[in-house]
Amino acid sequence: MAQLTDDCFAFGGPLMTIEDALGLIAERLPPVEECETIALAEADGRIAAEDVVALIDLPPFRNSAVDGYAVRFDDLAPDGDTCLPSRGRLAAGASAEGVSARGAAVRIFTGAPMPDDADTVFMQEDVRIEGEAVLLPAGLKRGANARPAGEDLGRGAVAIPAGQRLAPQNLALAAATGHGRIRVRRRLRVALFSTGDELGEPGGPLRPGAIHDSNRVMLGALLRRLGVDVSDLGILRDEARCLAERLAEAAAGHDLILTSGGVSTGEEDHVKAAVEAAGRLVFWRLAIKPGRPVAMGVIGGTPFCGLPGNPVAVYVTLLFVVRPLLARLGGGTYARPLGVPVRAAFAYRKKTGRREFVRVSLRRAADGSVEAVKYPRDGAGVITSLTGSDGLAELADESRGVSDGDTILFHPHATLL
Repeated sequence: MAQLTDDCFAFGGPLMTIEDALGLIAERLPPVEECETIALAEADGRIAAEDVVALIDLPPFRNSAVDGYAVRFDDLAPDGDTCLPSRGRLAAGASAEGVSARGAAVRIFTGAPMPDDADTVFMQEDVRIEGEAVLLPAGLKRGANARPAGEDLGRGAVAIPAGQRLAPQNLALAAATGHGRIRVRRRLRVALFSTGDELGEPGGPLRPGAIHDSNRVMLGALLRRLGVDVSDLGILRDEARCLAERLAEAAAGHDLILTSGGVSTGEEDHVKAAVEAAGRLVFWRLAIKPGRPVAMGVIGGTPFCGLPGNPVAVYVTLLFVVRPLLARLGGGTYARPLGVPVRAAFAYRKKTGRREFVRVSLRRAADGSVEAVKYPRDGAGVITSLTGSDGLAELADESRGVSDGDTILFHPHATLL
């Protein structure tokens, strides 16, 4: 576990921008140090703990990129077609040892090794067979359709940089360059709570005034998609002493404590007092909507993050604040979502000085272009605005809003997840 000082998040400013928050995370949160070596088949979604270097050239030998005939370019007529005798046959997996293309055309198949003296391959559909000979058309360049050794990646080159979250294509590259196992960071362990007397367990009976706890279900699913191990520790009731005890217990054995609800400044918002009793809390009033009340702190050397109570605010802050925090703790790199430029088919006003994320869906306009339509309801508690939209439109801090026809940045839910 990374043991942090109680003031590692100390910040004395007013509303903090997302960029300032991420900068503070990068500066003051050390990654978890523990690593392990695992089989490639188990490594999808894990974080590479060190550079993965190619053990061999990729491809490891010169080979044909097509089915056809391998020749020496110097045997081709400088002007016009060339007729060469057909000699030899090389399939993928065969050895080219002892096979020569001098003065001949060698039948070859995709992936087969090239004869040592061959440098060019004619595609089979471009040649004409005349008995035991092959008629080769003029115009092919030297080296055509031949893949040199190391064309994809040379031996000793970095195939996967340290900090990369491993995707299936990364695992394919590791396998192709000679690796069967890979060193990765240990999975992060996150303690997950919801807070509030109004919450009931999903599927259970509800007393008067209660609602089902949807945040914990959503957060658990999002966290698992981000590759962390989640300890679902249930619902914390609005009692400061009990909250403090449970949070202190959760600090042991976890890399992050994550809660939703109770981080505002109302009389019934008890998380602030509980965290201050168990550790240190520095409120981050982030310049983000939905989701301004986000709390960061340290309990027993373990980072604490308290998210708002409204589901849409939880969704937004998890993806744009907690996700980079997890990347840092897990030793991974974080690439901020770039967004896709689309045309707005709505008007919307906002205050300057804060980032806003508006729920939108895409449609095909009459001119064939793609445009974004705003979800009709804005409330941060409207869960159907997440299920009924295609993604989030990101409006810059300095923006005063959107006019119909403006270009906006669109983040599809699918890519955010």
